[in-house]
Amino acid sequence: MSSFLVNRRLSGLGLALRTLRQLALASLLLPLAVSANAAPTNTVLPLKIQQALKTAKIDNSAMSLVMLPLNGPGLATIVNADAAVNPASTMKLITTYAALELLGPTHQWKTEFYTDGTLRNGVLQGNLYLKGGGDPKLNMEKLWLLLRDLRANGVQQITGDLVLDRSHFVQPQLAAFNDDGNDDNKPFLVGPDSLLVNLKSVRFIARNEGGKVTLAAEPPIASIHIDNRVKALPAGKCPNPDVRYSPSKQADGSINLVVSGKLVDGCSSQTYLALLDHQSYAAGAVRSIWQELGGTINGHDRVDNVPKSARLLARAFSPDLVEIIRDINKYSNNTMAQQLFLSIGAQFRTASDADDAKAALRVIRQWLARKGIDAKHLMIENGSGLSRQERISAREMAGLLQAAWNSPYAAEFISSLPLVGMDGTMHKRLRRTALAGEGHIKTGTLNTVRAISGFSRDANGNTWAVVAILNHPRPWGASSILDQVLLGLYQQSKVNKP
Repeated sequence: MSSFLVNRRLSGLGLALRTLRQLALASLLLPLAVSANAAPTNTVLPLKIQQALKTAKIDNSAMSLVMLPLNGPGLATIVNADAAVNPASTMKLITTYAALELLGPTHQWKTEFYTDGTLRNGVLQGNLYLKGGGDPKLNMEKLWLLLRDLRANGVQQITGDLVLDRSHFVQPQLAAFNDDGNDDNKPFLVGPDSLLVNLKSVRFIARNEGGKVTLAAEPPIASIHIDNRVKALPAGKCPNPDVRYSPSKQADGSINLVVSGKLVDGCSSQTYLALLDHQSYAAGAVRSIWQELGGTINGHDRVDNVPKSARLLARAFSPDLVEIIRDINKYSNNTMAQQLFLSIGAQFRTASDADDAKAALRVIRQWLARKGIDAKHLMIENGSGLSRQERISAREMAGLLQAAWNSPYAAEFISSLPLVGMDGTMHKRLRRTALAGEGHIKTGTLNTVRAISGFSRDANGNTWAVVAILNHPRPWGASSILDQVLLGLYQQSKVNKP
């Protein structure tokens, strides 16, 4: 046979395979693109789920459930899929997948030092500007390296001010989220900022050594004053630490932190608190590290934009986006998710956008529409799910998972989700079951919400898109019901295995 005929037959075979793949993809999308009656689907909650809901005194209507086979046979389950529900932290799937395709998997953020002065013999005659670029992961190590770079470039003494440029984002005006009285100083409640440093968190370490209790803060920010009132107890077993922190803001903006309780000799305790605003924290962190490096800043701290005539002194880049979304999804980091959401808005902001949140919502809606996903129920306030306002339907979420499964970045997206029974927010769930390691599932929890969403394998090794969202005034114990969704999928496939 001639090479021409061989190539022609191979070309025809390739065309046929592409056609079959397109038909298969179309069949997968069918349950979401049309009404449930147009394709064979199960429209009733599995019996075990109904029984579990009844035991928990939760109506079946509180549960939205979609389970779709992605790469093998199976009967799709679509129940209450078009209700607009609060997805809690599973909303992070929308934000992170959109960022992968809109910003790109290698997208990075930059943080820079500038000056409007001159450098001579180690003395910077002028101001030092720190310009934030919205980096979601500007931690203390990265800031230390950036300041080391500044030091290596010959800067030791700064005669002017430390000026913080926080202009990168056009911030929305949103009400502070407080889920029924949560402590406002908890790090998971920290909001986004153009110059977000170390998630604005301070680690406090209490230690009893030789009958004396010491307290340390990392970073050691000068504007936090510690009043140590912890009682030292004799040596013995280390119980759960009884160390309490009571902060109060002073007129000059500093924090007086009264630490009380008791601590057994030889024991220690640590906690993380977000006590300062973004400006005070960033300036305090810079000054503490700069002092450790032997440098001085003579001027004051203030906020202003970098002048156009300013000269670049040092620059640091964030990790790639693929690493950022892993932190967001594995550990459900609200602040980083909000930072990412605003980054999408900042990248595509137009004059008609009132702020970067509105710009991000507009762009994400347009992106979903291009994928054929009708997201009429979608409402994103901050992109993290830490919101009472955010909404989506289970059908829309499942459509996004289908699109992600067929995306060029499917591997990067799926690997960012918690592994069932192994890591992230799923590390303690379903650990001693056949499902351990068989699924990548994002969790969501608010006082009135329990949710899971992601990819799970059945007993035959086929992968399914799974979305289960429960909205109810008292969803206590409902996480186990959602775990049963995954177990039921796995076990049902095992029973039906030929």
